[in-house]
Amino acid sequence: MELYHGALGGDTSQSFEVALAHALVRRASDGAAGSALRVYRPTTPTVAFGRRDTLRPGFSEAVALVRDAGFTPVVRAPGGRAVAYTSDSLVVDHIAAEADSLAGMEQRFDGYARMWAGLLAEYGVDARVGAVPGEYCPGAHSVNARGRVKLVGTAQRILRRAWLFSAVAVFDGDEVLRPLLTEVYRALGLDFDGDSVGSVRAEAPEVDLDTFERGILDAYEDRFGLTRADLDESVLTTARELVDDHRL
Repeated sequence: MELYHGALGGDTSQSFEVALAHALVRRASDGAAGSALRVYRPTTPTVAFGRRDTLRPGFSEAVALVRDAGFTPVVRAPGGRAVAYTSDSLVVDHIAAEADSLAGMEQRFDGYARMWAGLLAEYGVDARVGAVPGEYCPGAHSVNARGRVKLVGTAQRILRRAWLFSAVAVFDGDEVLRPLLTEVYRALGLDFDGDSVGSVRAEAPEVDLDTFERGILDAYEDRFGLTRADLDESVLTTARELVDDHRL
């Protein structure tokens, strides 16, 4: 599986980053590309809204709150509700071409959540799979610590003959994300408890982000085998064509 590792050097807007995930899964759906893994740290603090969020009456207020806090608002390709992250987070997008892309959706959710939980457990985190009360972007396959705080959120986008599985791990910065998400979810009129926001750093203070990132890369390497690659111009062009779908 091809690995695209690191934030982009040229097009660094977060709307372009999420458009790139969209472009990769679209090209896989069209048969122009195969499986790929993209792993990066966001270059700017970001709130990524789900498509359903854009239909909420308080969406405009939520976007204004995000900008006022110095975060970049975007609309992400996978489903789910709003998530927030900083450069002390890790975004992992796994794209695969598959004839029956809908089949195995629940197994992917379960398998990758358990993989993340297993990695966190290696660092001494009491990691569990499942939603915690009042969490952001709630889902049965969130990865939490102690059944109290969310650390990793997962979401999927299914296209014909391809799928995108996206995970966002909050390594640090929970003290910044907590008040912002509280205000965003209030504006959207959605249930949320700020105490549900956690970070890997808070649970495992001795672990640094470089070590954590190497750990997830090693987990994917063991499972699939990875070949480092550069993004070709054709996929970058497709992402540029899609960026307006994700920019706010």
